[in-house]
Amino acid sequence: MDVINELILNAVTSPWLYVVMFATAVIDGFFPPIPSETVLVAAAAVAVSTGGSNLLLLCAVAAVGAAIGDNIAYLIGRGVGTTRFAWMRRPRIAAAFDRAGRTLGRRGAPLILGARYIPVGRVVVNMSAGALRYPWRRFLPLSVIGGVTWAAYSAIIGVVAGKLFEDQPFLSSVLGVGVALVLGLVVDRVAAIRRRRRERSDAAGDGTPEESDTEEHPPALALMGQ
Repeated sequence: MDVINELILNAVTSPWLYVVMFATAVIDGFFPPIPSETVLVAAAAVAVSTGGSNLLLLCAVAAVGAAIGDNIAYLIGRGVGTTRFAWMRRPRIAAAFDRAGRTLGRRGAPLILGARYIPVGRVVVNMSAGALRYPWRRFLPLSVIGGVTWAAYSAIIGVVAGKLFEDQPFLSSVLGVGVALVLGLVVDRVAAIRRRRRERSDAAGDGTPEESDTEEHPPALALMGQ
């Protein structure tokens, strides 16, 4: 354990940490497999438990990277649309793009802000915003606000974990990432429940059949139905 803690401490005190944080936040904006939340939560937890890095600078770097990544996704959507590539035409992804497109016209701001907290959801929403020519002068400030709040939210989780396990960077980072994953699942499930209730209400109001639940629209994209 001491060896692992020493390795983590060396990593978090390196100036390269900020470069890695910035790069993962940017790439995660248009390529979901890159775990920017995990990097930020773990780094914040270790920073608090050891005092090895500047937490405010870490959050600022993450927020700027997130905003840039979201705008790259917007530009990709504007340039190539949402049907150019085969993966975009898969039933679930296509349904998510369709839902995002319909919701952007009615509740664009809350949709863009909320999607920032869902890895796949933010890519779909931001690309849809670009493809549908959602005004960039509106999208830009929303992406900045979303990046700042997302960075603060992730860092707070790490801070709490770091306080619980002071001088134990490995345990604090593991706890922080675990809590972040659980909270993400909770938000995901609550959003799915709200979406299904809204669909039932809409179906009852106009007499049309309800859309299928999570089989066609997976919970990870459910926030886009808000």
